[in-house]
Amino acid sequence: MVKMTYKFLHLANYKDIPNWSVQYADDEDLGFTKKYQMARIGSFLTRRKEAIDIQDGIIYKRVTVSTKGGNITIRDEKDGKLIGTKKQFVIHEGQFLLSKIDARNGAYGVVPVIAEGAIITGNFWTYDVDYERINPQFLTLVTKTQQFLDFAEKSSNGTTNRHYLQEEAFLNQQIPLPSIEEQKLILDDYNRHIESAIRKQYKIESLAFDSQKLICNILGIKQKVSQESESLLQFIHLTDTGSRWDALADTYAIESKYQIYNLGKFIIHISTGTTPPTSHPEYFDGDVKFFTPADLGNNKYLEHSSRTITNVALNDKKARVYHKGDILFVGIGSTVGKVGIVKDELVSSNQQITGFTIDSRKINPEYVYYYLLYNRDITTADQSKTTLPIVNQDKICKIPIVVPPIKVQDEIVSLLDKMYLEAKRDEKEITVLERKAISSFEHKIFD
Repeated sequence: MVKMTYKFLHLANYKDIPNWSVQYADDEDLGFTKKYQMARIGSFLTRRKEAIDIQDGIIYKRVTVSTKGGNITIRDEKDGKLIGTKKQFVIHEGQFLLSKIDARNGAYGVVPVIAEGAIITGNFWTYDVDYERINPQFLTLVTKTQQFLDFAEKSSNGTTNRHYLQEEAFLNQQIPLPSIEEQKLILDDYNRHIESAIRKQYKIESLAFDSQKLICNILGIKQKVSQESESLLQFIHLTDTGSRWDALADTYAIESKYQIYNLGKFIIHISTGTTPPTSHPEYFDGDVKFFTPADLGNNKYLEHSSRTITNVALNDKKARVYHKGDILFVGIGSTVGKVGIVKDELVSSNQQITGFTIDSRKINPEYVYYYLLYNRDITTADQSKTTLPIVNQDKICKIPIVVPPIKVQDEIVSLLDKMYLEAKRDEKEITVLERKAISSFEHKIFD
């Protein structure tokens, strides 16, 4: 009998279709290697529902699962009386947890020890894992591959933006399942690169600590502790509180062997950013870099921004302009105190960032950058203690800065530049090592 093949028509067995949608009519081939035995995900994952009634007066841990990586962290800890959904489920270390809404975006992973006993709503699913058949790290790495992410997205459907993962399709998907011994060999090679990357990361953190210690030692910075602050009861004059209504209203006091001034003494111009009206598309996606707090923190000179605006926005005065050499300072939000130096001829920023021009005739702007970078306990000490931390222009100008002779400033910049460049080289090596680790793993499980 001749087997007929068709270009546009595919015949599927009834028993092989997990969902009555055209997208499930074909077996999903993710390109996995065939040199290992294939196994259904459902053969080593077993759905677990440990229901719990939320009680008032008991503190519960709640988790969040990040997308595109599946890192599971503690979202918060709340009293049961503040939790609206009273019917929830308990999760345990080592279980496989996924968000049925965001699984298509990679929101799944293995529950870490810190999340032991946490609670989840019905929008999450948990599974017990047969670890005699699959290593938890192997399972995590397989499910983080782009091919698996694409599969999870295809296996989710819905009539609105809430696309739910189809559990049957997910559990029926097959992945390569080497023996436990073979999995260990595969992971050993992967972990060899990752452990090297971790050592580099420790070195970077050590360099940051040494940099902070170096600048404090050269400047002889010490926190000034007054006798008044050591007493249990303090009286604060209303006229002295400024915009602060707490016991930390007094300016953070420091001592040094060099003269101390307010930063404002050296600022020529200062302004806070603003976001152009989003109702004007002609203001966005242009050639002018538009910085937000997320763009600051990793580099001394600001080279990349996640967003851009147009010259039209600048000409219409809908955005602030900062120039080459200006210092940008995050003044609002959880990352208050982050700094960076403008590298381009002109840039802009949103309202969470304040930029200022330093008088280079009086002080080295690079020295100011490093001073602010490694003394965030000083630069952010006067932040408003509200839900949203704020260091406004006035507070920035009142930041106490130690000012040694220019020769000493230049020496500090030279030493810290060397340590900065060493850290940047290590960052590049970490990226290479992480890519090698992923490439090594994927090469072994894909054809």
